[in-house]
Parts: sequence; structure tokens; C-alpha cells
Amino acid sequence: MNSGERRIIEPRLRVRDVLLRGALHGLASIVVLLIAMWCVGDHNDREEFIAVVGGFALVFGGVFVVFGALFWACSGGDIRRWRDFRSITSQWEGITIMAPAMVRCGVMALVLAPAAYWLYGLVDEAAIGSWLYGS
Repeated sequence: MNSGERRIIEPRLRVRDVLLRGALHGLASIVVLLIAMWCVGDHNDREEFIAVVGGFALVFGGVFVVFGALFWACSGGDIRRWRDFRSITSQWEGITIMAPAMVRCGVMALVLAPAAYWLYGLVDEAAIGSWLYGS
């Protein structure tokens, strides 16, 4: 990676790389949801927790992807990493850093949402007394 004249790390971020990293973070967040699910003991509370996490992930993921894509389009190809924060010279250049961050977080949440609804179905259909059912 090279540094340009304004100390910006080259090559610039690409959409494909941001989407892939967001999907990878989404897969890791599924593991976190599984661990957090076991912290909720009651069956009904466990189902509600998973449903709320899935709903929030779906809504916030969609909003983040839409606004991140809008910021990406407005930045005109000048997409920067968080490491390039000190290269910002005006308040309008903040979208060059926020665009990939919002897209990555949105994709992460959009990967988590269907997994949460799948897990909700699993917990709902679990046999009474099983480790998945809860207490």
C-alpha cells in the first residue's frame, strides 16, 4: 500500500471488499447471537430476544446500506479507510470514511437478520426440556 501526497492509503477501498468483510463480520455476529441467546433463560423471553435482535438488524441494516450507498455515490470515488481520518480537511470529506463503514455495518446486520429469524424458528419448535428450549 502506498501513501499519496495527502497521506491517504492506496489502493482505495472497493465495494466488493467492503461487502465481503461485512458478510464475514455478519457470520461472526451469528456466533455472538448464539452465545447471547443462552444468557436468556426463559423460553418466551428467549424467543422475544431473538425476534427483537432480528428485527433491529433488518431495519438498521437496510438503513445503513441505503445511506452508505448514498454516501458512497456522493463521495465520487474518494473512499477512505478509518486510518485516513487525519487526511480529512473539511467537514464534507467525512462521508468518504463513513460510506464504507455504514455499508459494512449494514451488510453485517443484513446477514444477521435471516439467521436470527432462522434461530427463532428453531427455538420455537424445540422440544420442552431441551437445551434449545430454555427453562
